[in-house]
Amino acid sequence: MKLIYVMLIAALLPFFGMAQQTAATRQTYNFNPGWKLHVGDLSAAENPGFDDHTWKPVTLPYAWNEDEAFKKSIEDLSTGIAWYRKHFTLPANSQSSKVFLEFEGIRQAGEFYLNGKFIGRHENGVMAFGFDISALIIPNQENVLAVKIDNAWNYKEKATNSGYQWNDKNFNANYGGISKNVRLHITGNVYQTLPLYSTLNTTGNYCYAKDFNIIGKSAVVVSESQVKNESSTDQKLVYEVELKDLDGKTVKTFTSAETTIKAGDTLTLKAEALVTGLNFWSWGYGYLYTVTSRLKSAGKIIDELSTKTGFRKTGFKNGMVYLNDRVLMMKGYAQRSSNEWPAIGLSVPPWLSDYSNRLMVESNANLVRWMHITPWKQDIESCDRVGLIQAMPAGDSEKDVTGTRWDQRKAVMTDAIIYNRNNPSIIFYECGNESISAAHMQEMKDIRNLYDPNGGRAIGSREMLDIPEAEYGGEMLYINKSATKPLWSMEYARDEALRKYWDEFSPPFHVNGAGPKYKDADASDYNRNQDSFAIEDVTRWNEYYQERPGTGTRVSSGGVNIIFSDSNTHHRGEENYRRSGEVDAMRITKDAYFAHQVMWDGWVDAKKTGLHLIGHWNYKAGIKKNVYVVAAGDKVELILNHKSLGFGEKSNGFLFTFRNIAYQDGTIRAISYSSAGKKLAETQLKTAGRPAGLKLTAIKNPNGFKADGDDVVLVQVEVVDQDGNRCPTASNMISFSLNGPAEWRGGLAQGPDNYILAKDLPVESGVNRVLIRSTTTAGQINLTAKAEGLQTANLSFETLAVKTKNGLSAQLPSDGLKPNLSKGATPPGPSYTVTRKSVKIASAEAGANNDKAILSFDDNELSDWVNDGRVATAWIKYTLAKESSVSAVALKLNGFRTKIYPLRILVDGKVAFEGNSTPSLGYFTANFKAIKGKTVTIQLAGSGKEKENSNIGVEVNGKKLDDGVERAETKLKGGLSIIEAEIYEQPQG
Repeated sequence: MKLIYVMLIAALLPFFGMAQQTAATRQTYNFNPGWKLHVGDLSAAENPGFDDHTWKPVTLPYAWNEDEAFKKSIEDLSTGIAWYRKHFTLPANSQSSKVFLEFEGIRQAGEFYLNGKFIGRHENGVMAFGFDISALIIPNQENVLAVKIDNAWNYKEKATNSGYQWNDKNFNANYGGISKNVRLHITGNVYQTLPLYSTLNTTGNYCYAKDFNIIGKSAVVVSESQVKNESSTDQKLVYEVELKDLDGKTVKTFTSAETTIKAGDTLTLKAEALVTGLNFWSWGYGYLYTVTSRLKSAGKIIDELSTKTGFRKTGFKNGMVYLNDRVLMMKGYAQRSSNEWPAIGLSVPPWLSDYSNRLMVESNANLVRWMHITPWKQDIESCDRVGLIQAMPAGDSEKDVTGTRWDQRKAVMTDAIIYNRNNPSIIFYECGNESISAAHMQEMKDIRNLYDPNGGRAIGSREMLDIPEAEYGGEMLYINKSATKPLWSMEYARDEALRKYWDEFSPPFHVNGAGPKYKDADASDYNRNQDSFAIEDVTRWNEYYQERPGTGTRVSSGGVNIIFSDSNTHHRGEENYRRSGEVDAMRITKDAYFAHQVMWDGWVDAKKTGLHLIGHWNYKAGIKKNVYVVAAGDKVELILNHKSLGFGEKSNGFLFTFRNIAYQDGTIRAISYSSAGKKLAETQLKTAGRPAGLKLTAIKNPNGFKADGDDVVLVQVEVVDQDGNRCPTASNMISFSLNGPAEWRGGLAQGPDNYILAKDLPVESGVNRVLIRSTTTAGQINLTAKAEGLQTANLSFETLAVKTKNGLSAQLPSDGLKPNLSKGATPPGPSYTVTRKSVKIASAEAGANNDKAILSFDDNELSDWVNDGRVATAWIKYTLAKESSVSAVALKLNGFRTKIYPLRILVDGKVAFEGNSTPSLGYFTANFKAIKGKTVTIQLAGSGKEKENSNIGVEVNGKKLDDGVERAETKLKGGLSIIEAEIYEQPQG
């Protein structure tokens, strides 16, 4: 018996040692479970003995006014005071530890109390923050955290009596309360700090790579951590770093030399090593490593921190963006940072963030520009996983500010950089949605240089075209080009279209543009149907595509379309929410989504195989309509029921139009070809039969539907024919019934209150979706969908129990989510073909203002040359650096959006081009048969005229859109003004 006892002790010793070591190291808990909510102000609610048993139990993240998301217009979202309370007990082995709370964010401001004691206030409504609660924790007993939240639109910072610029009713949907995740951290007295600067004055861990060899798949990996010694003695520490790949395999372990940190001191420890065989993070390739940084004392681990990050090389030069040494034209969406859903707002589970953000990548977007405020950490980490580049703002509205408001913006940028600098998907820091001063740009750059000097991120702002301190820039709704820093459009299209409106020939027969005025002005651009919406996106993007890398020395580096998903924010169309999305609020695609998928399929040049047939093929007999195809091929043929209808009329680079096609039941096919006649791709639409039944499909957490009170399942309902094909013009009312431990959150449709939370709602264009949220009880859930005259559909699913003890859970919300690797690693080789080559201009002379002629080719789109308004002086002559075979001239003319200029272009005196300029988003290009010469002259061949339609270039609110540099001379008969002139020859070979 004694021998068995000794053997048992020997066998258990390693486990005792492991338990002892674990107790001394860091523990991080999910602090979302087990909260209580009361909407309204109450006295004494901060006291631990306050009776909250009648309060609503909720799991965070949870906005107290979530029911109103998409039901109410943004300015009408409810505001006021709400209280959140939580009872919790720490594990028994944490009595002498440091304890920290980390909040990813609240809206708008909160006052925090632990066990009745005030522990702090947070007010900016954007960034993460935290508290050191070590001194107030009661060991081995229940603790009570109480939070008073105020989400008033006019909230003012207590210390300064200043409001926050970004607490704005246009773009920042007000989902009040603790709408983001919360964590609790327990460490020893010697520990690596948290990256929560404004409240804890700490900077945490910083991981990055340097000395990249992309072809050789190697780089020097660096990890550095701010360390605090809050023990009573000096500590000798070794900083150890272990790098693990996606499969959990150790790739490298490396250490620093032993360092002494005195009692009470804070210092930064650092270790680095060359790592080979690296997989570099890339677009659509969210390869992430786990960097575990440890503090060791006398060989024993006393603190251990794991950070998920990825490594990639960036470059911002020659007017282009480089990722892993390959040029990448920026293509994507400007998305509201709330990234919200109906009846939930932003507070969705992490897998649903992945689902939404991955849809962007699947549309071949590589960039999301979050708007005005920093997105929450969950979306940032999601973009890491799905392989989506981010432009991260701090906080702003629509203009530069001074004084306290500028200080607030700097503080948020500081917090945001420190908190998010380990996230590889962030490649741009954005300092303003409008231009800021050069001095302000330098202040922001200084913050970046101090806290993220090695992250490979460009910092800039909208506009900033002539501000050298900015490392990138770009305007909205028109094109910028540069030979130096990248310029990409912050918004290149923002029209609106409701998903249910196919065209004027399909129920509900929406004539394009039909709808109410906006502020007494025509709002037809904001009441489009799907045909028109997709075509407009093609038209807009093609202008940027024409100026892509490979088209000369000065290029556009792309742009983003506002927005990706319909949003509960500022709107101009007939609904009370914004419908500019390429998907609707339930992430159901519109045709414009697939148009982008075709045009954006490639790092720069579009792959020739992209093809999409717009619309559906279910019409009434006798209908004749235009059929539109989006294709990257050179030719497209349309075939109806095996009969060829010929080849489409190509326009705008990617659009093929087949006019007045007579509808017939059956199959309509589109086939794309190369110019040589090689078949590239084929797609088709089939006529669906009469509606016969309903079909339910569950889209859910890949790790199982969790019974945590926060997880959701997204259920798609379709009206289908007897063969299971969706009926694209169906609008049946669906009645749902739900049984089991779940909460109905519903969907969205056009109608009363947008059908928010309704259990009866219609499909639109044959499809809709609803959200169902779990409770904290596991079990089976049954969903039934019925519609008059259609076969009923049933769906069952189960929720999985989640272990929670004393208000804490060891399972973090994003645990187990896998990255998207679908696009593969960065491809080798060039990403574009050089289609034209710039010819350098040596000098210029002009008919008037000769000393300003140089401004027409200075790579600065805020400067220009203009004559004196007389036809006789409306010419400018460029002398080239060498004799060249000139084949094209691109001009950015003042009034590029609204004015037509009759032009004559001569090469060494020979007429190469004669014709009218075309109004555009920026550039007009005259192509002609190559003529060899050393001079190029541009003349006004007559009087310029305004484009017909006085509203061109004027927004619905009366604001004039950018149209170049305002010049009185261009209003005169002989006015000619050039912002930029570029001269090209065809590349040899």
